Amino acid sequence: MGFFDFLTEEIAIDLGTANTLIIHNDKVVVDSPSIVARDRISGKIIAVGKEANMMQGKTHENIKTIRPLKDGVIADFDASEQMISMFIKNIPALKKKLFTPALRMVVCIPSGITEVEMRAVKESCERVNGKEVYLIHEPMAAAIGIGIDIMQPKGNMIVDIGGGTTEIAVIALGGIVCDKSVKVAGDVFTNDIIYYMRTQHNLYVGDRTAEKIKIQIGAATEDLDLPPEEMSVQGRDLLTGKPKQVQISYREIAKALDKSILRIEDSVMETLSQTPPELAADIYNTGIYLAGGGSMLRGLDKRLSQKTDLPVYIAEDPLRAVVRGTGITLKNLPKFKSVLIK
Repeated sequence: MGFFDFLTEEIAIDLGTANTLIIHNDKVVVDSPSIVARDRISGKIIAVGKEANMMQGKTHENIKTIRPLKDGVIADFDASEQMISMFIKNIPALKKKLFTPALRMVVCIPSGITEVEMRAVKESCERVNGKEVYLIHEPMAAAIGIGIDIMQPKGNMIVDIGGGTTEIAVIALGGIVCDKSVKVAGDVFTNDIIYYMRTQHNLYVGDRTAEKIKIQIGAATEDLDLPPEEMSVQGRDLLTGKPKQVQISYREIAKALDKSILRIEDSVMETLSQTPPELAADIYNTGIYLAGGGSMLRGLDKRLSQKTDLPVYIAEDPLRAVVRGTGITLKNLPKFKSVLIK
């Protein structure tokens, strides 16, 4: 192994429905939307990540934008492989290499994933020259990234709200005691906003605009301490067919997202109700940790806290908590061997 070690590069990947992040040498070197643009005629990938994201909803018939991951799992095997491969080729430190190095990788996967979906992730990575591929469950990676010592005989509850799935898990002794994976997350929030704009304002908006609304004025509850300003939204009027603009307040978005957030609340409650009593006692003291982009929704922590009567903490830099945890695992592979899935 000695000689090959010198040729092996280590990378940690958070392959997300909305964003893909890669850590190499303790630095986040890739942080891009998980989207590719493909030329229909030649079948070549013409753009990936941020560039492809700009094209979304603005393409003609010869260009197709694809999001290779849906609900946290690979939906388009071919596109996902090309996407991972392009991202890895874009890592500055690996560009200088004469030939592609063998890779030792740790990749995170949703906890509610099937055997077949797991193999798809693994094969995708092996085909981009991954010689050793380890998988880790997302809530686990998030817990490590938040800074929890997961090996302790102490219960911790993680709620990771990503783009495709919300992962809820109670973790103790380096393992997941009870978990729930729901397909209500960032993408569903975005679709809720599109639907609300259509039905309440007769305004047809695209994915990117809805995403922008969510980030700028999105809220989980109507009583916020620091409410955001109203936002003007442009789209197509469904009655006249003309482009038009409306003013939207955060209260409306809170209404639009209410049902989906209820589903997340219920899943959290269900997971709590399945938690063994000793761990429930721990969680009463430690509270709930939120990670993932969805945790940045204004007032969500407050709302969950009111529902569960527990303190709710948002991870610092929640978008990167999972990839940070994956990176830490990669650095201390022997210590975390039990956590990883080979």
